Amino acid sequence: MHTKDKILVIGSSGQIGTELVHKLRDIYGVDNVIASDIKNTNQAKEGPFEVANVMDAHQLGEVVTRHNVNQVYLLAALLSATAEKMPKLGWELNMQGLFNVLDLAKEKIIERIYWPSSIAVFGPNTPKNNTPQFTVMEPSTVYGISKQAGERWCEYYFHKYNVDVRSLRYPGLIGWQSAPGGGTTDYAVHIFHEAIKNKTYECFLSENTTLPMMYMPDAIKATIEIMQADADKVKVRSSYNLAGISFSPKEIAEEIKKHIPDFSISYKPDSRQQIADSWPQSIDASEASKDWGWKPEYDLKRMTDDMMKNLKQ
Repeated sequence: MHTKDKILVIGSSGQIGTELVHKLRDIYGVDNVIASDIKNTNQAKEGPFEVANVMDAHQLGEVVTRHNVNQVYLLAALLSATAEKMPKLGWELNMQGLFNVLDLAKEKIIERIYWPSSIAVFGPNTPKNNTPQFTVMEPSTVYGISKQAGERWCEYYFHKYNVDVRSLRYPGLIGWQSAPGGGTTDYAVHIFHEAIKNKTYECFLSENTTLPMMYMPDAIKATIEIMQADADKVKVRSSYNLAGISFSPKEIAEEIKKHIPDFSISYKPDSRQQIADSWPQSIDASEASKDWGWKPEYDLKRMTDDMMKNLKQ
């Protein structure tokens, strides 16, 4: 990494973007990190901000050139549950945005890309426990299909055009700084808000639905670590498995009860249950550990303590 890095974060006001922008600005300086989203947000007050549509290749190119951007974090996407309601839009946004950024790197306008994938790339026929890095992937959601296709294109651009693109398969992400964004794992954010506000929560997944999750500080840490790794250390150019904690709604509810003893939870599984049932329960992230030293810092207890502390404030 060098001091002249100029970074563009696309989709900067989402769950990951909000926290990633803060962290990147801490590291690279406020003026070297340009936040960007489809509409004006509060981030515009905090540092450089551009209203841009990732589907508009011309507009995107213009922003990149004007700011001398050499690294792009592409976070704009339609998430799992939302994309199921608008499949065509989900596919177009998730794919066209990626192509627009990959092409900027192919033309050597930018040097490095970060693009997130997801555990949604796995499907009902994937081994559920300790899901390997290389395995059967038959996603059954629009989000998963677009992420799997995106992984293949990233690898293709790397081999064919020497594009330095890096990716992580995020598990469900839990953070306190932004509202849930329409994902299947978002119950694990929502449950905290409801516990503090109403001491009760109706969960849209059944009590023993175990899913791979990660606390946001770990996700941000992994994202920056893979982008800062030497290129020769990044061996997987589709997307790396990433693992933090696996738990069920019942387990997280029990952890919350240690803070709010009269908290109660009920279960009313909806269409998101089907999505969750098609995903793994735990992930093998040994390739990421081996190649660039990935190691999570948060377990369920430590995460719950931190969420409670921050949300109560």
